[in-house]
Amino acid sequence: MPLVELPEIPHLPPPVRKYLRRPKPSSGDFTWDADDHVAGNTLALYVRGKDLFAAMAEAIDAAEETVHLETYRFAGDETGKAFAERLARAARRGVRVRLIYDSVGSIELAPETETAMRNAGVQILEYHPVAPWRPRWAWNKRDHRKILVCDGRIGFIGGMNISDEHAPREEGGLDWPDAHARVEGPAVHELERLFRAVWHKETGRWFEAHPVPAPKPGPSPVRVVGNHEILKRFAIREGYVNALRAARTEVSIANSYFIPDWRVRRSLAQAVRRGVDVRVLVPGRSDIRSVWYAMRASYSSLLSRGVRIFEWQGPMMHAKAVVVDRKWCAVGSYNLDHRSLQHNLEVNLQTTDGRFAAELSKRFEAGIEGALEITPYAWSRRSLAERGLERFFASFGYFF
Repeated sequence: MPLVELPEIPHLPPPVRKYLRRPKPSSGDFTWDADDHVAGNTLALYVRGKDLFAAMAEAIDAAEETVHLETYRFAGDETGKAFAERLARAARRGVRVRLIYDSVGSIELAPETETAMRNAGVQILEYHPVAPWRPRWAWNKRDHRKILVCDGRIGFIGGMNISDEHAPREEGGLDWPDAHARVEGPAVHELERLFRAVWHKETGRWFEAHPVPAPKPGPSPVRVVGNHEILKRFAIREGYVNALRAARTEVSIANSYFIPDWRVRRSLAQAVRRGVDVRVLVPGRSDIRSVWYAMRASYSSLLSRGVRIFEWQGPMMHAKAVVVDRKWCAVGSYNLDHRSLQHNLEVNLQTTDGRFAAELSKRFEAGIEGALEITPYAWSRRSLAERGLERFFASFGYFF
């Protein structure tokens, strides 16, 4: 496929448009607005790292022109080393490989591993390096995205990092459940555009773009939403809020760091008042204990308004997914917390593909079966020590 060189990256993004058509007051039905969705895509869902990493490896190995990987955590463990070797092999056979990793999230990446990739020809951008001696080093602004694009045709987007945390237990991993999607079709062009925008802003250099892939005979209308541009800082959150406002039967949310802002909390409460069954799946144990206590500080308010909360009892649940009425859903890197809303670079994939939404809903139901529901009565009987920890860590919500 020939590459097309574009003159520049636009400085002003297109205006943010409404994502959903609100229902008419006189009608009990509603329609989802697909104006912002690109048709002709095919989607596949992954909830375990074993399956996702195999699919990503296959795409990298089959790449002929470019491989673009953007991730928050590129670990120095066995999974990270395996991906580093795979990227290096692709670069040695002539593929243009570019890697963006977050400096804080990937702080364990060994210098020798990075050097080996660079020597093989991999171009690497360390996003906002840890350098407190530099003025305005932006320590609080992190790149939390997880994007892989191969040849501008196949893309991956979701919540899984390049680390053993998502690898299967039989390979020494922790097998954290998550939600990740593979997309093929014209929507991949937007994933690559977001990657290019970060690369251009941070390096001052730019590279050629692949042409928009032709629509595939796939059933999935897809919208890729990033928050890189200033005018789209809250675009992902607004997608959530509008979807919640349009909900009529059920809302299913799985989120690993669930500290929603007032607009999301209000939308959840309003949905319950309309008779919508609102269920939230959160981890029963967290890799960040302070954030876990800060999460729990909001449970009383939500439970009192009829929102049902379930705690996953298995290994750390790392998903960031939502399904509304089994008609609209989203997966990506966006946590419903202050960091994702105000500070981090994030990206979500939204779709009105009923089959993909049904598959995601099926996975959610399986998670609910093994979870423990927090009832208002049981929650009211938690210890004073727990209440104190929740209030204490909730006071640091700005940093979560």
